[in-house]
Amino acid sequence: ITAGADVVMLDNMSIADMRKAVKLSNGQVVLEASGGIMLENVREVAETGVDLISVGALTHSAPAVDISLKIVK
Repeated sequence: ITAGADVVMLDNMSIADMRKAVKLSNGQVVLEASGGIMLENVREVAETGVDLISVGALTHSAPAVDISLKIVK
């Protein structure tokens, strides 16, 4: 924060550590929570007071879909 950061990524932090970071930042920067966040715990993460939440599981853990494209002349 003292170096002039606008956004700080809270990556793979515990809920308790996220709460501490929110308190320490005192609204001076945007805080983004990321890493280990799933639909099952996103509410608890939101309740810490972070500004943004990245849920990578929505894309990297999505089940594959088998599709094909057939071109007929």
